[in-house]
Amino acid sequence: MARKKLDTLTEQMYYLLLALHQPGHGYAIMERVQTLSQGRVALGPGTLYTLLARFEKEGLIVLAKVEDTRKIYRLTDLGRDTLEQEYRRLRRQVADGAAVFGEEDRP
Repeated sequence: MARKKLDTLTEQMYYLLLALHQPGHGYAIMERVQTLSQGRVALGPGTLYTLLARFEKEGLIVLAKVEDTRKIYRLTDLGRDTLEQEYRRLRRQVADGAAVFGEEDRP
């Protein structure tokens, strides 16, 4: 069976979309990913701009505006839906793990 495009997101993809909950440019996105992940996930410029180009091509984000040389991106409705679906998928995984280990949902 062929895998659907972006059926699941990598950790870097997830945090990039999460960081774009508010519009931002490259450097701001990298900082937000660091903050949101509490330093666990780092996006280098190569990975960041590759993912931005892919997400823009797939309609998950759009270029909202350009300020000086900074390109500011924002989530589209499809991007927000994709992020919410991934969030729900991750929550189900955590719940399954909690059921196996007999624990409540915890970080």
